[in-house]
Amino acid sequence: MDTAREAETVSVADLVMALSEGQSGALWRLRDPARQMDANLVRHLPGTGGEASTEDEVDVMLVVVAGDGTLTLNDETTRLLPGRLALLPRGASRSLLAGPEGLVVLTTHRRRSGMTIGHPVPAAPPLSCAVHLVCERCHRHAIEADARYCSGCGTGLPQRRHGK
Repeated sequence: MDTAREAETVSVADLVMALSEGQSGALWRLRDPARQMDANLVRHLPGTGGEASTEDEVDVMLVVVAGDGTLTLNDETTRLLPGRLALLPRGASRSLLAGPEGLVVLTTHRRRSGMTIGHPVPAAPPLSCAVHLVCERCHRHAIEADARYCSGCGTGLPQRRHGK
């Protein structure tokens, strides 16, 4: 059994320098299907973010690469500047808000578990259809009903309209 895999390398400085004006979302991510961890380099446009969310499955390590902003973790706000590290524990309420220069962060975490066969019991009423979540830039349909960014090009998706 051959377990040798290629190393994945990238120049973060080159990625940040190659950003076009208005580009947001995932700039890079690990792609090896045999990996045990996930990592993403993500750009947030100035003033974006702010909505709190909770990740229940994995702890996330965040490294600020460029720009600035704020992290609110369980109602405690921390200023984010390049070089800052933050552990976002699973189960904690968290939100990022990009500053006037935008915010570029590297996130890394244990790879989430894959899909399983079965019938999950919904914790809340099902969300309405995600069909209206289509990227205006590359025309890709959103997979998740609550997606905020296109998984193909990183463009922000239209806001979800509840009850429609």
